[in-house]
Amino acid sequence: MKTVLLLLALTLAGFSADTQAQNTRLILVGDSTMAPRSGYGDALCARFRPELRCVNLARGGRSSGSFRAEGLWEHVLELLRGPDGPRSYVLIQFGHNDQPGKPGRSTDLVHDFPANLARYVDEVRATGATPVLLTPLTRRSFRGPWLHDDLAPWAAATRRVAADKRAALLDLHALSRAAVQAMGEAEADTLAMAAKPVPGAPIHPATTAERAGAANPVFDRTHLGDKGARLIASIVARQLQDLTPELGAQLLP
Repeated sequence: MKTVLLLLALTLAGFSADTQAQNTRLILVGDSTMAPRSGYGDALCARFRPELRCVNLARGGRSSGSFRAEGLWEHVLELLRGPDGPRSYVLIQFGHNDQPGKPGRSTDLVHDFPANLARYVDEVRATGATPVLLTPLTRRSFRGPWLHDDLAPWAAATRRVAADKRAALLDLHALSRAAVQAMGEAEADTLAMAAKPVPGAPIHPATTAERAGAANPVFDRTHLGDKGARLIASIVARQLQDLTPELGAQLLP
């Protein structure tokens, strides 16, 4: 009798989990470090139960400004405004292409960048969905034994917006920096899209892949290959378990 009751309980629990997953959706919004083929977004989606709808809308070369200007954000809002849609969470991560020197993409750090993030948060909430801000993924460029931190100002600005808006914050910048610093340059280079060139061969700058949407597997210290994508996805997944228990419950063992 006890065995029958246990099997019944497990069946009901599985049915409940399937139903909850079917009623939950995760949308990813960001740049190439999250996008398909060059980022961790697809690897993150793969960590959830297949019943959960995980939509990776991150695109290479986009900033907090150009993602909206090109109409990509409107597509996100169309999904969120759909009739009787599932409970939705929207992960938002920008910073790489908001940096100066990128025509049509860069934004002003003091005014435009935080205003863009704040507007994203407000518009997600207006649909009844839950926004989660992510600080930008670290680049993996070392100076001697230490990791160079050129994205710190954009990470700090994202933290301030999350605090001002009382929005969920996943500090991927700090977490990824700690992981990359701990492994060192040689091991960190194995996270790239392609193998590191032999000594004397040129190393492609990150901007080469960014301009092409990181579709081509070149070695750089910004984008992620399979190994890097799995590592960063595992970091994000662990944090989501604490930030959003409903999403955490839908992660595969």
